Amino acid sequence: MDNQTQPVSKKLTNQEKMARGSAWMTASNIISRLLGAVYIIPWYAWMGEHAKAANGLMNMGYNVYALFLLISSAGIPAAIAKQVSHYNSLNEYHTSRQLFIRALQMMAVLGVVFAGIMYIGSPWLAAASGGGKDLIPTMRALSVAILVFPCMSVIRGYFQGNQDMMPFALSQIVEQVARVFYMLLTAFIIMKVGQGDYVAAVTQSTLAAFIGMLASMAVLLYFLQKQKVKMDVFVEKSTNQLSVATKELLIETVKEAIPFIIVGSGVTIFKLVDQMTFVKTMSDTTAYAHDHLIELFSIFSANPDKLTMVVIALATSIAMAGLPLITEAATMKDRVGLAKLTTNNFQLFAFVMFPATFGMMLLAYPLNTLFYSPDHLGTNVLIQACIAGLFLGLYMLASNMLQGMYQNTAAIVYLAVGFVVKLILQYPLIRLLEVYGPLTATIIGFAVTCFLTVRKIHKVTRFNVSLTGRRVLLIFIMTIIMLIAAGICRMIFGLVLDVDSKFQSLVLIILVAGVGMVAYGYLALKTRLADKLLGDRVGSLRNKLKIK
Repeated sequence: MDNQTQPVSKKLTNQEKMARGSAWMTASNIISRLLGAVYIIPWYAWMGEHAKAANGLMNMGYNVYALFLLISSAGIPAAIAKQVSHYNSLNEYHTSRQLFIRALQMMAVLGVVFAGIMYIGSPWLAAASGGGKDLIPTMRALSVAILVFPCMSVIRGYFQGNQDMMPFALSQIVEQVARVFYMLLTAFIIMKVGQGDYVAAVTQSTLAAFIGMLASMAVLLYFLQKQKVKMDVFVEKSTNQLSVATKELLIETVKEAIPFIIVGSGVTIFKLVDQMTFVKTMSDTTAYAHDHLIELFSIFSANPDKLTMVVIALATSIAMAGLPLITEAATMKDRVGLAKLTTNNFQLFAFVMFPATFGMMLLAYPLNTLFYSPDHLGTNVLIQACIAGLFLGLYMLASNMLQGMYQNTAAIVYLAVGFVVKLILQYPLIRLLEVYGPLTATIIGFAVTCFLTVRKIHKVTRFNVSLTGRRVLLIFIMTIIMLIAAGICRMIFGLVLDVDSKFQSLVLIILVAGVGMVAYGYLALKTRLADKLLGDRVGSLRNKLKIK
């Protein structure tokens, strides 16, 4: 293929493609997650005395819904991205398009089937989840979104496989904006204008997922049509040396998809274990009332998730941007390039996750006040959830990398080992630590999985452990320096700002986070680590800021 017909992304180095894709997905995920977190402030306030129960109810519904999303899409989106990247690297764009069209048709059928199953099975699912009859309308409202999700995910996977993350990213932002708008509008009408039925408000809040997906589909279809001419050129220039029947293409993709659904459901399965064991175990071993146990479940599961998932989204962004690049390097048997991508991914993970995670831990109390209420228990659990978030993020990144290298079986086995560890520890840790027990079991389980996964990645790629370790250590030292600067700022402003006040907590968070970002950004530019991880273009920013 000549330069005139090469995709723009091919003119960039892998490092630049990785940085650009990560930038789009990071911006999208942060904006989406922030919207998903910020809405809780007015929503929680409007629920009044039912706030914790409503939040716990919605979280129970979303845990089951998340599993149905994974099953209904059958891991196809990530598999589509992997397969499209594979065929594109061989200049078989015609095969990629054929695969995309057939997968879209198949997923439309799966969407209808699994939406029907979730809707009809809602009474049983609600009972099994410990939410009772109030959870049934929530489950049914969420089932409608499954009609749209599989097709939407295939289109996103197609863009991801083509290493074009902009449409994917923008669709996520639009989806969240539409979802949050509908959620807040209906919650205000029901709770403040209407009769104040919090179950009805939660039901409409979960139906907002369907509204958001419709908006997302509109964005994706727009970009699909807009880029049709460009993709037609690539299809015409394909070598067309591969002749793969449609049936074989789908079977091949489904085979690739099964490991993705198993590995991708890891976090959701761990959360479902918490949901199905915590209330029952605590009921059997303590004298707490059922309503209080639902509130405790909300404190360790629903509440911190809204905040920690903002940070975990950073790791997800890196994993999504890196998957097609790793698959391309593995397909072309580029061992040197694969090792370089691997070490760069781990360094980039530490570069964004360390300051974000430890910064959130520093601001745990005012964050908990801002989003929920002043609460030392909630603050302590949020700190623990941040630690868990580091392991969840590393799991998402490492498992995706391992699958991109065609090591699917290993990824599944390592998840299974971590899951068994979680199951073994769950009951004794809940008895011993109560509300801190489930997250402790999760941390240990994912730590085991991450260790095994990273060890396997090194065995496959032989990436430079010494270089990676030195860079991660440097990032950790930079994070500590950032924490010292931010901590001094928090201490000074904490003398005049009341962290039990929502508004003053917001001011404190903005000031401390601002100081932390400036300190970390300066160190990243001063050490030239940003250049090494994000590309030479960062140098122009350093020159503008006159940092030598």
